[in-house]
Amino acid sequence: MPTDSVIPILQAFKKVEKLMGNRFEITVVGPDEAWAEAKIELAIAEIRRIERLLTTFDEKSQTNQINAQAGIAPVKVDREVFDLVQRALRISAITDGAFDITYGSIDKRLWNFDQQMTALPDKDTARSLVRLINYRNVILNETECSIMLKEKGMRIGFGGIGKGYAAEMAKALLLKEGVKSGIVNASGDLTTWGKQANGNPWTIGIANPDHRELPFSYLNVTDMAVATSGNYEKFVKINGKKYSHTINPKTGLPVTGIKSVTIISPNAEIADAMATPVTIMGIAAGLNLINQIKHLACIIIDDDNRIYTTKNINIQ
Repeated sequence: MPTDSVIPILQAFKKVEKLMGNRFEITVVGPDEAWAEAKIELAIAEIRRIERLLTTFDEKSQTNQINAQAGIAPVKVDREVFDLVQRALRISAITDGAFDITYGSIDKRLWNFDQQMTALPDKDTARSLVRLINYRNVILNETECSIMLKEKGMRIGFGGIGKGYAAEMAKALLLKEGVKSGIVNASGDLTTWGKQANGNPWTIGIANPDHRELPFSYLNVTDMAVATSGNYEKFVKINGKKYSHTINPKTGLPVTGIKSVTIISPNAEIADAMATPVTIMGIAAGLNLINQIKHLACIIIDDDNRIYTTKNINIQ
């Protein structure tokens, strides 16, 4: 048999890297390990590039420049940052502010989930800090490609959308590089395309809030993104009650009642951005919103382990 008719055997190659403060796992399907590793390194470089733009841990980042000039002056930014903020503000409008990138004014003075908290923060203190959270006070200038925060003390952050955006951009780069199948998994916020090496769709486990290592359900997906927001990731217990790290931007206090929200969408950025606001909005309002948006689906698990889903999904 002539060598040029031999069909290469496809395999999945993966690499885990800490990026944007999260565990990223990048998987590509290909015939050759060296080829796959080179493509994965390109994706890692792309995520690092995005991290430099969006991080609040580097004074020189465009995010920190915007925050430093809050109430003072507009900051000229890359078109990429401008467009991401513009899309984030649209999501804020759709969710009536349950998603809000100006949440940065709620800092560790109010909630510090890294330490053992023993009491709820004072409600008046919480209210005074959330006063600065208002997506309507983000002023965009399309012509100048600039962003300004209207009030001093306002801060933006991309914690609710950045991972999904980075995953989506890494996927776009890999597709451009000829990777026909793969997964970019950003600590459970993931995007898939193509199929597994054996030709089957990718199988994604939906995390069980009580036992993360034992998924309660599986989804067969391709060209879809899945994001989960859950109180099992980071929380404190005060007087026997569990308080999630998800903060309601209207009150400054944590959300209770929902253990996890999983969003399924064709786009990782949207999946990432919608998971938190559904948690904040609550079961009825959250499901109602997702049911009205085309190509989006949602699974909610409440504190009593009851499962709720949008109309277009069936749990296996």
